[in-house]
Amino acid sequence: MERTVFTAEHRAFAELVRAFIDKEIAPHHERWEADGVVDRDVWRAAGAAGLLGFFVDERYGGAGVTDRVFSAVLTEGLARAGATGPAFGLHNDIIGPYLTDLTDEEQKRRWLPGFCSGDIITAIAMSEPGAGSDLQGITTTAVRDGDTYVVNGQKTFISNGILSDLVIVVARTDPAAGHRGISLLVVERGMAGFERGRNLDKIGQKAQDTAELFFSDVRVPAANLLGEEGQGFAYLMRNLPFERLSIAVAALAAAEAVFEQTVAYCRQRQAFGKPIGSFQHNRFVLAELATELRLGRVFVDRCLVEPTLTAETAAMAKWWCTELQQRTVDRCLQLHGGYGYMREYPVAKAFLDSRVQTIYGGTTEIMKEVIGRSLGL
Repeated sequence: MERTVFTAEHRAFAELVRAFIDKEIAPHHERWEADGVVDRDVWRAAGAAGLLGFFVDERYGGAGVTDRVFSAVLTEGLARAGATGPAFGLHNDIIGPYLTDLTDEEQKRRWLPGFCSGDIITAIAMSEPGAGSDLQGITTTAVRDGDTYVVNGQKTFISNGILSDLVIVVARTDPAAGHRGISLLVVERGMAGFERGRNLDKIGQKAQDTAELFFSDVRVPAANLLGEEGQGFAYLMRNLPFERLSIAVAALAAAEAVFEQTVAYCRQRQAFGKPIGSFQHNRFVLAELATELRLGRVFVDRCLVEPTLTAETAAMAKWWCTELQQRTVDRCLQLHGGYGYMREYPVAKAFLDSRVQTIYGGTTEIMKEVIGRSLGL
């Protein structure tokens, strides 16, 4: 079935992405996995190639693109290559909208050129040790003191936590106002009292730096407030659907890649004198996966071109595709037999890298809660 979501421009961009991955990422990714972090040079290379900030207005160094399918092309390319280290999707799809939609002119001029060039690497700090998916449970505070906010608290599981130069911190500016007391502040590298903890030792996606962040009386200029004070929770809810769709796009592309590798393996791997794919049980497993992946593909492609992506639709895409990714990788590993348990086989790496997909961006359980509430239940 042909994917009608792609135009000639999208396909040309996909070729650029593939060439970039082959040159700038694939030769280094194994070393990055061992180091637990990518080289900053790959971010600058991505900026020079036009892979960062393509939603940003041309006045600030972006491409001024409004078609989010281009973002999906980049996300799919990285996912299919197993390139989990460079968090370009986080930078473009998740943090980008905050910096384009909520910033004033002075903030745009200060941050967006570096955002597009790769000189400024970004992160967003939501999760806390005692508040993961529960954004209303955060305890980090930001108290106004003249022309600054004094920020205190701790964040964890922060992607780009080590490399980031600019961190959007979700903090309470009014502890008595519930979700209406949450604001977004930009904390920059080098601010006194802002410390990074250890680079967390994850079971997968090891090249992607994920850290704890600590804030001890960090004085953040009031000029670093994003949007209006007290509107942070509303901004988060507005941007979460696109974040969740981006995760779904990556999950599905990664699952498709593992499936294709496994079909090829089942054609050439012999057991009892014939290819293992010729056994009825194995054929049926692959047939089931092929069908589920096709259904997921049609749904996600439709989401990409929907004029308005609702929270519940994004939640459906996120939980279904990430669970499908885990199911696909697990069954494909089983079909590889003992070789699937060996780290040098891509399916083994995919098994480890995929596990977090049903957790970050909102767990599967939270996604079902969002959908259930939309049904009036």
